[in-house]
Amino acid sequence: MTVENTAEATEVGETTEVTDTTEVPAPVEDAQIERALEAILMVADEPMSVVTLATAVGAPVKRVRAALAAIVADFDGEGGGVRRGFELREVGGGWRIYVREEFDHVVADYVLQQNPTKLSQAALETLAVIAYKQPISRGAIASIRAVNVDSVVRTLLGRGLITELFTDSETGAINYGTTDLLLSQLGINSIDELPKISPLLADGADGFEGDVR
Repeated sequence: MTVENTAEATEVGETTEVTDTTEVPAPVEDAQIERALEAILMVADEPMSVVTLATAVGAPVKRVRAALAAIVADFDGEGGGVRRGFELREVGGGWRIYVREEFDHVVADYVLQQNPTKLSQAALETLAVIAYKQPISRGAIASIRAVNVDSVVRTLLGRGLITELFTDSETGAINYGTTDLLLSQLGINSIDELPKISPLLADGADGFEGDVR
């Protein structure tokens, strides 16, 4: 969008036209806000606040809240529409698109079939931390491993080996835990059947603060 301010300055009997051109970012058209929000939420890997979404589409918070409600209704098939295999949920003060619970096993099986390769050492180490310390946040995992674990956590989520258990009401951090798929892959019935890790550590606690199995 271009804004032009024209002023006339008269000097020595001559008229000079001065044009000030300023580029202003164009907000998303009102009719397209729902679709724009869908596009943003489709690629988000963390819940997004209403304020963040409003800034992204250049619309008032009130309008964005109404748009989110419309998207939820659309995904749920209200008004005679088709109920989608995914849903838009508000978690910990933010919004994110999730697979519907009844299709979790379908997605997990598909992802496992599409990713038959072995896990990397980094993924195995991160999975071990989550298995023994769950529920645990991404920040806590990174603190224990002393490296950034964002991509590894996404890999484990994609494989269906871990899941988001809940969001901390105070910090907004997502806490992760293992899934039944991991148990079946390990051939155990419960996480309690994991071997105790204390005997394997030099001082019984190195790398795992607090209680360990």
